[in-house]
Amino acid sequence: MKLCAVILAAGEGRRLRPLTEHLPKALCPVGNVALLDRAMARVAALGITGPDDLAVNACYLGEQVVAHVGSRAHLSVEPGDPFGTAGGLALLKDWIGGRGVLVGNADAYLAPADATDIAELLTGWDGTTVRMLGVPGPPKEFGTHRFAGFSLLPWDLVERLEAVPSDLVRTTWRPAEREGRLEVVEYRGTYLDTGTPRDYLKANLHAVHHRNLIAQDASVTGPVREAVIGSGAVVAGRVTRGVVWPGAEVRAGETLRDAIRVGRELTVAAD
Repeated sequence: MKLCAVILAAGEGRRLRPLTEHLPKALCPVGNVALLDRAMARVAALGITGPDDLAVNACYLGEQVVAHVGSRAHLSVEPGDPFGTAGGLALLKDWIGGRGVLVGNADAYLAPADATDIAELLTGWDGTTVRMLGVPGPPKEFGTHRFAGFSLLPWDLVERLEAVPSDLVRTTWRPAEREGRLEVVEYRGTYLDTGTPRDYLKANLHAVHHRNLIAQDASVTGPVREAVIGSGAVVAGRVTRGVVWPGAEVRAGETLRDAIRVGRELTVAAD
């Protein structure tokens, strides 16, 4: 069965502000790897790569997403405000061209970092049902599970989508549920929605197994514990359970605890 993949990376990430005033949420690093790159690597492990089979949509701070993706995927840049999960897919209907679609949220953190469990979305799929990756609730959004970042959609439902701001919950998932066409595939790894500073920090610490991860070109002279230090960062102060973005600085005498540092001054508490 012909299949393509779309990684949704157009959102504003309002709950993650002020971090997303500097980077689109899809490019925020987790374990020093952009969330978008994690999603692209996951579908690449299924053999879905390149601009013929993989698309990424962009809108908010879209020029950053476009530059980051380059020629690795087909790019759909939405005009004006984001079109939402359903509207964004509708804009890609000509590119999808009759295929089934594996749809992933760029901000979904899934571990382990391979496609072992997500591959079960595809196993035995007949192209007629909606399949959704889920983890046991709460909140119990679909049966006993909540959505875990990836779904598989048949072409006949994608074809109905309209290029207007809309979401997949109302246009596709709930109608499929009522029609008996929704299947939930349980994800047995760890899933985190990185939409808040608290969960974003949690994903970073999980990605490094609550140890230190320090980029090779970072300068660290202060004590660090459970810290993710990005490329070119300078850390002379103390960091405990913190994330220091690439190029950021924690000066001597400063303490960063349960927080994210951007640049020299911005500290976002993960509470």
